[in-house]
Amino acid sequence: MKIKTKLTLGVGLLFLMIVLLSVISALNIYKQKSDTEKILIANYNSLEYSKNMMLALDKIETDSTQTSIFKNNLALESKNLTEPGENDSYQSLLSHFQNFQQSPNLESEKLIRNDLVEIMRLNMSAIVQKSDTAIATSQTAITWVISLGSVCFLIAFTLLFNLPGNIARPIRELTESIKQIANKNYHERVHFEGSAEFEDLANSFNSMAEKLEEYQSSNLSKQLLDKKRVETLIANMHDPVIGLDENNFINFINEEALKISGLVKEDIFRKSASEVAVNNDLLRELLRNASMNDKTDFPIKIFADNKESYFEQEIIPINIIPTGETEKKEAGKVILLRNVTAYKELDFAKTNFIATVSHELKTPISSMKMGTQLLKNEKFGTLNEQQKELLKSIEEDGERLLNITGELLNLSQAESGNIRLNIRDCNVANLVKNALSNNLVIAENKEIELISDIQTEEVQNVQADFDKTVWVLNNFLTNAIKHSEIGQKIILSTKSENGKVKFSVQDFGKGIDEKYLSKVFDRYFQVPEEHQNGTGLGLAISKNFIEKQGGEIGVESTLNEGSTFWMIL
Repeated sequence: MKIKTKLTLGVGLLFLMIVLLSVISALNIYKQKSDTEKILIANYNSLEYSKNMMLALDKIETDSTQTSIFKNNLALESKNLTEPGENDSYQSLLSHFQNFQQSPNLESEKLIRNDLVEIMRLNMSAIVQKSDTAIATSQTAITWVISLGSVCFLIAFTLLFNLPGNIARPIRELTESIKQIANKNYHERVHFEGSAEFEDLANSFNSMAEKLEEYQSSNLSKQLLDKKRVETLIANMHDPVIGLDENNFINFINEEALKISGLVKEDIFRKSASEVAVNNDLLRELLRNASMNDKTDFPIKIFADNKESYFEQEIIPINIIPTGETEKKEAGKVILLRNVTAYKELDFAKTNFIATVSHELKTPISSMKMGTQLLKNEKFGTLNEQQKELLKSIEEDGERLLNITGELLNLSQAESGNIRLNIRDCNVANLVKNALSNNLVIAENKEIELISDIQTEEVQNVQADFDKTVWVLNNFLTNAIKHSEIGQKIILSTKSENGKVKFSVQDFGKGIDEKYLSKVFDRYFQVPEEHQNGTGLGLAISKNFIEKQGGEIGVESTLNEGSTFWMIL
């Protein structure tokens, strides 16, 4: 429990008890005052009136003025009849006094005296009763005052003996621990329990002591030696490295980075990276990528040492947990550029090789197809059934080889950047119509229904290469038909989104497992299944075709529910 809470509860309770004691005392005093006033007003005055009337009656025979005194006190008594039976005695007194006035005699005087004695007796009895009530009220008041006073004493006694110790003990322990720290005893620790404030104070003190212990145990020369090792390692790395601190100042940069950026180490010392990047295009590009804290998708082409080089940029954030703390703290980042020029050149060589081989194979394969067509012509002779089957097999293999070489040529053109695009206004409905007509026969053979759903009245044309776009839609539809069951349907739909058009091909086949979705557009990748055919290049070529046109391409799929391949132009 917090010290503040303890003080509030203790002092607050004591304050409430004192207020309650004051209220009860005031109420009892007021009640006693009320009882006393009642005795004075109701009973003492009646006794005074009765005494005056008794004295006047004694002198009434010798002094005529006593009759007037008697009447005045009798009238006052008539207004102060407060006790039970007092009114009856007063009426009897009034009757007897009237008879006495008409006929003064000893008998009437005696009756009057008896009535006065009765009135005095009634008021004396009331005084005794009210006195007993006042005494009981006093005793009750004394009991309450003693009880509440005892409780207040106990609370004050508890606060007096416990609270100062609870506050002074941790302060005393903390003072002793600070003295130990001042004497370089950094192993000292404090532990306070029962108070949230002192627990926080103890945690802060222990964290400070732990950091001081770590700093004291570390050796400055060892740190300098370790720093020198790291600097030497970074300086001799063959990959460019740039280190930024948490304030985006350049902390270190190796010779390779200076070489490709054209910077001079002395010019960037103690300068922010943003300030240096104003006059350096490469650093500006690197900082822009670093702000996204991600690896770039495509290599950066840099012209240095009279040649073009390619680098992959990787951002390595530096997060540390300070001693004695639990949360990570950003301490800067490292920009690492990996030289992938050799791999890029190999990739170019591979692409050129594929393009050359594909181009060289296309002519003989076309000749083979022409030869099979001639052999099928009966003018050159009749074939038996086995020969026809063999010829059909050769023709199908030739067609497949021709498709593969065509895909390889398309891929090599896209990768090398030599792809030729004829961008123009293309009608959305015509694109869909051509794609559907190209696949209608294949779909009918499998009893699959092709459905067109065009919802692009707002945007009827797109900027695209007509043939390449139809090729991509053909690829989507062919894959959908291949992975659909007999009798299912495939929907080719379009809809406008922010001035663009989204083409979608949805099937209801097996679908694609989520772990393969990120790879379906990779070259030569095929989703593992029982019967695989094709090259795995169709979707990779489609991705190149669409992205070269400034579009987007993607897939959404759920296993056993189907897939939707889409592109946006």
